[in-house]
Amino acid sequence: MIRAVGQIALAFAAASFVVTAAAQAVPDAPQPQAQSAPNAPAPNAPAPNAPAPSSSSSNSLNSLTSHVAPGKGTGQSDNQTPDQSNAGQAAPNQSTGTVQQPADVTGPDDFQKNPPMMPKPGEIGPTPPPPPPTSNSGDNGVLTITRNVTVVDVPVTVRDKHNREVAGLPWWRFRVLEDGVRQNIWWFTTDAYPLSVAFVIDDTLPADIMQKVNTSLAGVANSLTQADTVAVVTYSGTGPGLITDFTGAGGSRLPAALAMAKKPGEEMGVPEMGDPMTMGPQVNGQAADPTLTPHPGNSLGFQVPQRSAHPLNDAILFAAEHLASQPKGRRRIIYVVSDGKNYRSKASYKEVLEYLLRNNISVSGTEVGDASLWGIGYLDRMKIPFLQPDNVLPRFALPTGGDVQAEMTENGIQNAFVHITESVRTAYTIDYISHQPTLSGKYHNIEVRVEGLPGLTVDAKQGYYPSAESQ
Repeated sequence: MIRAVGQIALAFAAASFVVTAAAQAVPDAPQPQAQSAPNAPAPNAPAPNAPAPSSSSSNSLNSLTSHVAPGKGTGQSDNQTPDQSNAGQAAPNQSTGTVQQPADVTGPDDFQKNPPMMPKPGEIGPTPPPPPPTSNSGDNGVLTITRNVTVVDVPVTVRDKHNREVAGLPWWRFRVLEDGVRQNIWWFTTDAYPLSVAFVIDDTLPADIMQKVNTSLAGVANSLTQADTVAVVTYSGTGPGLITDFTGAGGSRLPAALAMAKKPGEEMGVPEMGDPMTMGPQVNGQAADPTLTPHPGNSLGFQVPQRSAHPLNDAILFAAEHLASQPKGRRRIIYVVSDGKNYRSKASYKEVLEYLLRNNISVSGTEVGDASLWGIGYLDRMKIPFLQPDNVLPRFALPTGGDVQAEMTENGIQNAFVHITESVRTAYTIDYISHQPTLSGKYHNIEVRVEGLPGLTVDAKQGYYPSAESQ
């Protein structure tokens, strides 16, 4: 018995010796180690001059650089939820006047399950999927049914309370509603788009204002790129006219067309009181000058000039008809330099606005003359019941997602054109697929909001009409 117990003890001792020897014979076996800190130097690397940043600061930097400012491209990082540990204040970009939003502490909600499509390098505009194959006798009797859908393109500009553009917003910050119903965002990008600009100049301006406009035209070409195209349109009391159709912004044709568009303007007259010496020549008892007629019911016979024609509606429609032929993948803009007055146009406001929205054209401009005065320009923007404002330019700009600025100096007029064109070029681009019947001819309201960031102003078109181009 004692001998048996001794043999068992000797066997256990031998087994322990074998296990210990095996463990010492494999020195390279991986051993569990604690996770190294981010950005730790590789083995045999020289020591850094400064300590490596902590994981918190590294994540903050990555979150800030993951969002790309409008006009400078976008990437897949826009689809990711930002780090919840990064919250800060928006920092303005002094060189561009834009504000880069910090990383957000929230993420996308559950409404949209998948992120929208985003452009590939060098791609402009969404690329629709290829159509399904047409059914025939060789496809085992499978019937394929296709239907058209309407893709609604909505450029969006976001500004803070200081009127600075806000960059770096991810797609899930935006809420798009059509007729009050929220829509899935199908396409989202912050990439810059080439512009097709129809430049419309009012020749009915007073001579002193026209001189300022003529001086500012020299800087128009400098604010455009080689990829942009420009047409120049002028209008007077007789109607609109085309100085040049669309031409490259970098060519020699545009400066020549802008030089041809410079006009002297109209001299402003002073009404006179009627008496035998100031009635002027008459023919068969009627004034030879039909623009001067006595004021009705005025016994003193004041000479009141009739309103001259300012066919702004006709000029915008004329420019829009030329602009509609420009290819897709470009921002279509009508840029108007005018006092906004519209008298004796053949086209109605509703007719022109519908044409603009059907062809995805926005109207922007610079108000000059009396429209640039604070009091008059402010009243033109207010919706006063039973009062039709003389300045109709804001009534075209707001529904189409454009912008209007009032300027009184040569530099102000020139800088306004530069600012507005850059805002349009670098706007957020949001596309969604409407579920409304195609080519119905019905107007649909659009509302775009930014969720979770109060104090921001969103500029986007307020509606659209389905058209063949959007199918």
